[in-house]
Amino acid sequence: MEKNNKIRWLWENMEGYRGLYVVGIFGTLLYNVLHLTVPHITQVILDMFLSGENAAYNLQNRRNLFYGLILAMVGLTIFRSVVVYVDCMIYEKVSQATLFNIRNYLYNKMQRQDMKFYSFYRTGDLMTRLTGDLDAIRHMIAWVIRMIIESFAMFGVTMTYFFFMNWKLALTLVMIAPCIFVVIILFKRKVAPKHRKLREKFALLNTVVQENISGNRVVKAFAREDYEIEKFNECNVDYSNTNKETAFTWLRFFPIVETFANLMPVALLAIGGLFLIEGELTFGQYAAFSGLIWAIANPMRNLGNIMNEFQRFDAASAKVLELYYTEPEIVDSPDARDIDGRLKGKIEFKNVSFKYEDAYVPVLHDITFTANPGDTIAIMGETGCGKTSLIQLIPRFYEPVSGSILIDGEDIKSWKLTQLRKNIGLATQDVLLYSDTIDGNISYGNSNISEEDVKKFAKYSAADDFISKMPEGYDTIVGERGVGLSGGQKQRISLARALAIKPSILILDDTTSAVDLETEKTIQDGLNNLDFECTKIIIAQRISTTKNADKIIVLEDGRIKEMGTHEELIARHGYYYDVVQLQNGNEVI
Repeated sequence: MEKNNKIRWLWENMEGYRGLYVVGIFGTLLYNVLHLTVPHITQVILDMFLSGENAAYNLQNRRNLFYGLILAMVGLTIFRSVVVYVDCMIYEKVSQATLFNIRNYLYNKMQRQDMKFYSFYRTGDLMTRLTGDLDAIRHMIAWVIRMIIESFAMFGVTMTYFFFMNWKLALTLVMIAPCIFVVIILFKRKVAPKHRKLREKFALLNTVVQENISGNRVVKAFAREDYEIEKFNECNVDYSNTNKETAFTWLRFFPIVETFANLMPVALLAIGGLFLIEGELTFGQYAAFSGLIWAIANPMRNLGNIMNEFQRFDAASAKVLELYYTEPEIVDSPDARDIDGRLKGKIEFKNVSFKYEDAYVPVLHDITFTANPGDTIAIMGETGCGKTSLIQLIPRFYEPVSGSILIDGEDIKSWKLTQLRKNIGLATQDVLLYSDTIDGNISYGNSNISEEDVKKFAKYSAADDFISKMPEGYDTIVGERGVGLSGGQKQRISLARALAIKPSILILDDTTSAVDLETEKTIQDGLNNLDFECTKIIIAQRISTTKNADKIIVLEDGRIKEMGTHEELIARHGYYYDVVQLQNGNEVI
């Protein structure tokens, strides 16, 4: 299916409700046909019982028909009202169901995107696509399409009836329509780019709000509330002005459309009155024309609103479709295999180089090392040397531009992505905790573990002591992003979460940077006494963390500068030796 075929895309997402939507369309056609019934019956009553040659006779001798026609008018009006109500409910039900399907699909799609996707799209922009843009799509299904069908059906049915009664008068009235269509086309050209601009402004406004709320502590720390208020005000004013500019575009065209639409009653009064005087039109027919003139004037009035809402849908759906059809670059290869049981945890980097797509120079150059099952590998280096980039290649958050990474002797691309990542536990310095209990956060990767196991892993990460002292213990609700906990407490819960899946490979990115030395020692003891074997890759700057590692890798400008054990690197008197001296007051231990 082509991306630009938006209506067909909507139809595809109505799966399970397409039949109901077709019923709704036929309902729209039906109640617009029923529009003719009351004016037609009015025409018959006027011609038979009031103004016709035999009106007096019919009124005297055919009263049952008169009363029957009156009752038919009432009955058909009630029936039409019921059809309209049911029809509106159908459109609303289908629109909500379609919105539900699209939102679920988009959320599932976002969950499976790679890191490049989240580097490219702003959070506020994504939130706009999942809220305001999707609402414009729902409005398209529930109102815009219905109004398009209603307007054209009402106009077409009414004009057919008019031509059937008096084609000359009908032709006079329909000649005004092309003028309105020209105005609507001009309006479309003006308003389309404004809706796209409005959508971008709204996304920017959401981004500013989201960033401000997420970074509220930084704002308060630097007393920048006034600055942030002014910043939001500028975006809000910009969005408001764009919104008004978009709305005023229609308001400039509306008087022209309204003028042409109002010419129809004038034309009817002038031309229809002439035909009535000359006997080319009966009084009942004139009444029918008069009673239905709104049925061709209103659709023309509605065209402007319909076009305005359609352009809103067009701008919103373009953004949603962009997300809808975005595919992750890092996916399972066609011949990817299931992981049979648990990985052993042997890691091999073979001449691995890596560069971010938006970067000019490579981040990693020709990285080669091996970590045997159960080994502890410590990675050190100055800020920006590529430490975090290196560990992000193991769970395939990114792909190397050259070289290969093997786990248990197999290229990581040969394993299914989900299963590979389930064998890797990851704890980072920048911790994200969910608005859930502490128990729920620790068991996030394995919701089936017992309470005893949750406590066991919390003890490994030195988190059990402070958790147990909380009034509700492990049932304590953690605020958004861990509000209410210290940096060290969040890091320890994050470590417990990584351990709870019993990973074959444990990756710790400066996870103990916010804890004191005593707590760090407790954590190291816990990691050395795990009841399962795992290979540990630890990014750290503290010698107390790295000195007991089986292998220490020192990176410089994306290259391995030094590699060996604590004793071996001390003997080389290089970067590692200097760090040891710096941290121990020129005393090498």
